[in-house]
Amino acid sequence: MAMFSTLENISLILVMINLVIITSNTIVATNAKSTHPCSPFYAYNYNLVCDNSTLTLASTDFGGTVHEKPLAVLEPTSVTEISKLIKLSNSLSTPFTIAARGQAHSVEGQAQARDGIVVNMTYLNGYRHGKGIVIVHNEKDAWKSYADVRGEQLWNDVLNAALEYGLTPLSFTDSLFTSVGGTLVNAGVGAQVFKFGPQISNVHELDVVTGKGDLVTCSEKKNSKLFFASLGGLGQFGIITRARINLGPASPKVKWLHLLYSDFSAFHKDQEYLISFNRKSDNAFDAVEGFLMLNQWPNLLGFFPTQEIPRINSLIAQHGIIYVLELGKYYDNTTQDQIDQEIEHLTSGLKFVPTFKYVQDVSYQNFLNRYANVGQGLPVQPQSWLDLFVPGSRISDINEGVFNNILFKQNLTARGIILVFPMNHTKWNDKMSVAIPDEEIFYLVSVLQTVPANMLKAFDDQKNQILEFCEISNIKIKQYLPRNKTHEEWMEHFGSKWQNFEDRKNEFDPKRILAPGQRIFN
Repeated sequence: MAMFSTLENISLILVMINLVIITSNTIVATNAKSTHPCSPFYAYNYNLVCDNSTLTLASTDFGGTVHEKPLAVLEPTSVTEISKLIKLSNSLSTPFTIAARGQAHSVEGQAQARDGIVVNMTYLNGYRHGKGIVIVHNEKDAWKSYADVRGEQLWNDVLNAALEYGLTPLSFTDSLFTSVGGTLVNAGVGAQVFKFGPQISNVHELDVVTGKGDLVTCSEKKNSKLFFASLGGLGQFGIITRARINLGPASPKVKWLHLLYSDFSAFHKDQEYLISFNRKSDNAFDAVEGFLMLNQWPNLLGFFPTQEIPRINSLIAQHGIIYVLELGKYYDNTTQDQIDQEIEHLTSGLKFVPTFKYVQDVSYQNFLNRYANVGQGLPVQPQSWLDLFVPGSRISDINEGVFNNILFKQNLTARGIILVFPMNHTKWNDKMSVAIPDEEIFYLVSVLQTVPANMLKAFDDQKNQILEFCEISNIKIKQYLPRNKTHEEWMEHFGSKWQNFEDRKNEFDPKRILAPGQRIFN
């Protein structure tokens, strides 16, 4: 069979799908038309589809630049169907590849499967009968509460379900419209990561369908090898179908601050000072992020009072780049009287530009949804994204070489944001697959741009220049949401973790079936 042409192999796959579905008593549609585009096998299973519009959607993601068309799309009504599909692939001498697709927030085709099968995880939600999110509230100690969440669920829905009990997940990304499984195979970083770690550090237990088709429940103490492999494992070892997630008490209100800096040294030193208060008992800020404002990024002015825009524009024109420290402090009715005093105390020693301090009162949900326009549906224009983990000792080199000498000087006009904020290594578990710098403090630097199609090459060239600068300068970055293309690049990315990563692949997905769009083993 290995010598068959692609077409012959596809035909055999479809025939075998027929046989497996018939013998396992799945849905039989005796009245299906033989002229259907999925003929001959569609008559035996409505859940595996290959009409052109479905395949086109499955070959599109948030980035909008990579289009790898699959053979078919599975629209599963149960986890068992996913397991059977993977086992079918394993039974062939030339297996077909399989990619799980949630909200398709990848930007380089990572959730696509050329000439394979894409599993549309969102279809599971319609068959959960309201049980996709189950909240377990410990009334004696809210910090011991948790949520059992199916992999296809949106973080926004998890938040809303938890808030009904006065609870909340502890760590978020900047978009709540990503799926739970989608962020857990990467890491999930945002403003709370300095205090509670990434989302993968807030998981008790997982259900995973491995690359062999086995459904396995795993945790730190049970099937721990699969547990740690799956968290940050880029989908290489299994498809996450359930996660048990830490919850804690929620506060209904947030003091939302923006402090403007003209000096990068003061900006990053203040950030590192603030994240040193990283225990949940500390009287400190609950959210710490940062971003840049350049002349070509005017959309960020929406964060500030209208009457202040001329003054802020003048500051940007004077300095070229302004660094914005974004902070959140949670509070409720019991702490409302002293919250303003606490904010004044927490910011009193910070070195921002005097009089450029902006404070708003917002609801907890509105604060978490402050980037609500990010991630709802697929954008019309292409996305040129680059996410880097940068060692803290080299962040000033990134400011000089990347922010000033590449981004500012090239002055390419785009809509988007440049994020810069630090996190603590101690909040991550090195047993997990994700690769991070080997320093206690490291930064996320994200250049996230929505660009016109005719400018895409210029922006991608700019991203390559940033990577080249890091390599020449020996800045030992790690890419977050990595876009490596060669085996050697992946080995370098994982570094000392590579052998373990490869061993786990051999154990849990020996035929290299899962997540081919990552281009690690394919």
